[in-house]
Amino acid sequence: MRAVIFLLIVAILVVIAGVATGYLKINQTRPAEAPQLTATGKGVTAKGGQAPAFDVETGSVKVGTKETTVKVPSLEVRKAGQNQAATNNAQ
Repeated sequence: MRAVIFLLIVAILVVIAGVATGYLKINQTRPAEAPQLTATGKGVTAKGGQAPAFDVETGSVKVGTKETTVKVPSLEVRKAGQNQAATNNAQ
């Protein structure tokens, strides 16, 4: 139960952050209307009503590649006994 509540809180915070930064825009295009209820001796009947409609715009992220040159350090391997003094002084 705690995990579900935690996930709901995180989802709400993500939506709030998206709206606050402008990455997510939500506009209501059609309002909600409650149905009209009628109570009779046989029960309750409902007529009409409509769900709201929303227009959601999200930001975009462009991913691409480019060639670049990266300097890679060189590695020198020596056999034991060669330049032993230099290695001991470096430690």
